[in-house]
Amino acid sequence: MVGETAVEKSGRVDEQGLLFEYTIKLALLAGFLELVLYRLVSRLGMHLSKVFDKHESVRLVFKALSSIGFALLNVVSLLVFLALLVLLVNKIADKSWVAGIEKLIVPAVLLVLLLTIGFLIVPPAMFGSVLYNLIAFAVIALLVVEYLSVHQSPSQRAFGLCFFLGISGWFYYQTLSTTFGLLGILTPPPLVHEVNRAGEAFMVLASILVFWAYGGGVSLRTKNRRLRRRAMWFWGVTGAVFAALLFMDYALSLYTPAVAEHVRRAGEGISWIFQMGMGYTFYLPFAFYVAGLLCWSYAVIKLLSMGRMAGYGLGLLFIAGYALQLSHLTLMVILSLMLLNLDKRRAVTMTENHESEARLVATAPSLVGERT
Repeated sequence: MVGETAVEKSGRVDEQGLLFEYTIKLALLAGFLELVLYRLVSRLGMHLSKVFDKHESVRLVFKALSSIGFALLNVVSLLVFLALLVLLVNKIADKSWVAGIEKLIVPAVLLVLLLTIGFLIVPPAMFGSVLYNLIAFAVIALLVVEYLSVHQSPSQRAFGLCFFLGISGWFYYQTLSTTFGLLGILTPPPLVHEVNRAGEAFMVLASILVFWAYGGGVSLRTKNRRLRRRAMWFWGVTGAVFAALLFMDYALSLYTPAVAEHVRRAGEGISWIFQMGMGYTFYLPFAFYVAGLLCWSYAVIKLLSMGRMAGYGLGLLFIAGYALQLSHLTLMVILSLMLLNLDKRRAVTMTENHESEARLVATAPSLVGERT
């Protein structure tokens, strides 16, 4: 009689080999620096033209930072492409992709990589952009279906659904807008702006749900006094900051309308920078974006300290942002979802042959019999 015992094991980034491990680590670091130095700082420099006229040194600093960020963009693209290629080679080598939904995912990801290389050689027109977006969206949909099938936790499934609804809003906006331009239709597509805003709201909600799905460790129900005290401080500070940001505009309006107006203008400048860099318009209260940033940061740092693939996946997922205007950002989202799927809790089966053990026990000589 053969019995099986299942032992759960978490996916780690070092399981895919040294090449993949260092590639994904460098991709996360370079992607974060590219986001800050190129997509955000370079946009911030557009608001500081008056400062540049007065201080030449400030202009040179911003120019240098933007140049470094632009160089990092190419580095990130190469690292993301290499990480995807290594993952696909590993899947093909161990033949894990021939069963289930992965037999569709692996060829689809390969097709996206080939299209990306082709469009780098021959820049796509409007039709090529629409085709690329449709294929990329189909690949992301397949990866989300796999994510929902391998993650049974309600919190992780809620996060996966919110992210998919969010990114779907941007693909709807981008694809239909480009299609209408290709057809020469001047009227905007139906509900294009409403869907785009709804997608942004789902993305912000997904960044908050990351804490519920992958964070943990700050529950007030724990019996450990130290952890309970830490949780009280965390939730107390988080609640105070959230409430302060949520009602800041109203409080400043009561105190002095002039200061409130300056804060609103500063908020509009920040929203413009993030809209150009990541696609967020900041039409929601600012407190929700800050809450999403804090929840995402906590979960990513915790998972990275554990060496979990989900840490790198979540990090790259939100570094890519909401508006995937560049091809390497689309590849970054695909890579992130593949890492989250590899982080699934796999069952390692250990077989114990109880029949053999029973036979050994039966044939073992009795000590009592020998003495007799």
